[in-house]
Amino acid sequence: MSELTPRLVVSDGCGNVVDIEEYTAVGVSGDRIVDISADEWIPLPDGSQLMELPGRLPVGKDHKSGKILILEPENDEQLVAVAAFVAPAYTIFYNAAWEKLPDAPVLPLYAYSTVGWHDGQFYVPAIRIDDSIRQDPSQFNYDRIPAAADKILSRYPHNRLARHLVNNCALTYRCPAALNYLLNRWEMPLPTSQACNSNCIGCLSLQKDTGISSAQFRIDFTPTAEEIIELAVDHLESAPEPVASFGQGCEGEPLMNAQLLIDTVEGIRRRTTKGTVNLNTNASRSGVIAKLRDAGLDSMRVSMNSVRKTYYERYFRPVNYHYEDVLESIRVMKGKGGFVSVNLFVFPGFSDQPDEVEAVVELIEDYGIDMIQWRNLNIDPEWYWEQMNPPEQKGRGIRNMIEFIKRNFPGLRHGYFNPYLSFV
Repeated sequence: MSELTPRLVVSDGCGNVVDIEEYTAVGVSGDRIVDISADEWIPLPDGSQLMELPGRLPVGKDHKSGKILILEPENDEQLVAVAAFVAPAYTIFYNAAWEKLPDAPVLPLYAYSTVGWHDGQFYVPAIRIDDSIRQDPSQFNYDRIPAAADKILSRYPHNRLARHLVNNCALTYRCPAALNYLLNRWEMPLPTSQACNSNCIGCLSLQKDTGISSAQFRIDFTPTAEEIIELAVDHLESAPEPVASFGQGCEGEPLMNAQLLIDTVEGIRRRTTKGTVNLNTNASRSGVIAKLRDAGLDSMRVSMNSVRKTYYERYFRPVNYHYEDVLESIRVMKGKGGFVSVNLFVFPGFSDQPDEVEAVVELIEDYGIDMIQWRNLNIDPEWYWEQMNPPEQKGRGIRNMIEFIKRNFPGLRHGYFNPYLSFV
């Protein structure tokens, strides 16, 4: 096999992607353009997508000179940079490289991996971080979805949450978690909250005056405890490795409906002891976390772009809470025997800065974190870098960081999805 040095790929602006034989694909770590080693590339995973990047010229490494060059269009042709949005369960190592033109728009909320072409197929620098097949494209037979949707709507004709999960989440957005709920397996979503006490710059469901389109609309009603319990109990009782999760991309922060969540978890656990009840959260209200754990909450996933206070607060822009409140919620959940995951938003060149790695190590040691979910941060990389304005530190490399954490914490779990916790 020839040495794995994928070629640069570009678009003509009309959706036609070609490789450029004279140029090698390079990556971006932070604000640095870097070479990518041969052993970091994997074939583009099934379910990934290629994306044209408007207002951005391709950047690659010239084979002959070894120089990093911007590819300029000639005559009336168009030349547009290309990135890959990599499928769930994979963590990317580098962002794509480009040169932004003056009139370039802010990119929508995706993660933008570099991508190259080698020996007849696309490649990306990434790792499969979770072995679970729950969101693999091979697991979805879309011919089954209409009948499954009709079955749910017929079974729960007066349940507004059932209609939301079917009509909005599954049929409109094709949310994999909602589709899995329709197919009665694995993790189901339980969106509840219209409000949020964070103003995240990368919020998927609410963008104001940013020029960025929301990835999906936020839920526009608050379900009752009985509506939630009805769906959750049936799922936990019947699905394989069932998980029911509050806190979804189509809602705000579930802790804003504290009493609703407490009543719901109590109601679920009065009716079944099966499955895992999970909360995806900003962990801003430790008192509520304590009550939820007492009510029967099994696990909590805390989203963090950084475990450094300054950069956490620059991204989350918290309202009426502080970074220290997040740490207190983790302490409370762990102190009551609960399972805690950190949903670490991975951004190459930032997440792997030496100071950030040191802070992650301290968090794991001091709070007994059970799992890290290495999820790619969906945001325009240049915009994020400007907003964070981090110190000038060269990243260690995302792969190196993951390997370092694995070596130093052999009992720590790593993944992408909320795990089913077996209590048998």
